[in-house]
Amino acid sequence: MLDDIHNAASSLREQYLEYALMGVLCQEMWKRGVEMDILRSHTDRSGYDILLEANGIQRHVQLKSSFVGAKTSRQKINVKLAEKPSGCVIWVWFDPATLELVHYLWFGAEPGQPVPDLGERIGKHSKGNAEGYKAERSDIRILNKGQFDAAGSASCLANHLFGKAPACSKSDNTA
Repeated sequence: MLDDIHNAASSLREQYLEYALMGVLCQEMWKRGVEMDILRSHTDRSGYDILLEANGIQRHVQLKSSFVGAKTSRQKINVKLAEKPSGCVIWVWFDPATLELVHYLWFGAEPGQPVPDLGERIGKHSKGNAEGYKAERSDIRILNKGQFDAAGSASCLANHLFGKAPACSKSDNTA
């Protein structure tokens, strides 16, 4: 039954996960006494989903999500993210029954620095044409899970986003 609802309501689920992530980040910034602005992109043509700003630092963020236990080992990233100052990717792992955020993975650089190299591995369309051919998507790059850093808590994630030196463990990034 969970698979059915996740497939049928995937867009709704993604919105709820985004709200949950923004909630935990807002709580973290509140505890720090720092205001954070959140701006949303209404299309994904620009390579990011949200723009976060705190203490004069802007982050263009592409959001990805997977449920705990998923076999997902890579993500498709829009190359336009590299055109944005301080672009980054946050990969949220969640409990499929409750949508509780469990773990975060991070791909990005220090504030003010561009997103690290996205590599040369070009993404393909997920569905083939009538002959089964899956065309390349020149604006998409594939990042493997191992290219992400673990950011196990909202505090650690906020450190990555806004520059406080992370006091996060460099444990493996399994969820």
